[in-house]
Amino acid sequence: MTQPNSQDKNSFLYPRSRYYGKFQLETLAFNANLQEFAQKISYITCLETGGKLSPEEAYQQIKALWKQLKHSKKELVIGRDKEI
Repeated sequence: MTQPNSQDKNSFLYPRSRYYGKFQLETLAFNANLQEFAQKISYITCLETGGKLSPEEAYQQIKALWKQLKHSKKELVIGRDKEI
């Protein structure tokens, strides 16, 4: 049996979907942040469901991730006209 390389392992653990929207650097970066957010939420919910995290710990971690995503959206100026 062959050893999987780290790229295969990362592709399995952290899957990335293709971006189909209009290409803008900001929206591409936000899409990557959004996919990372979704992946982390999935891990947290699985850990909470499996009893490895308390509901309060899971809530606090999700709340912190949500704040990071909101900050990312604000910094990338997504969803409103850019100020020049």
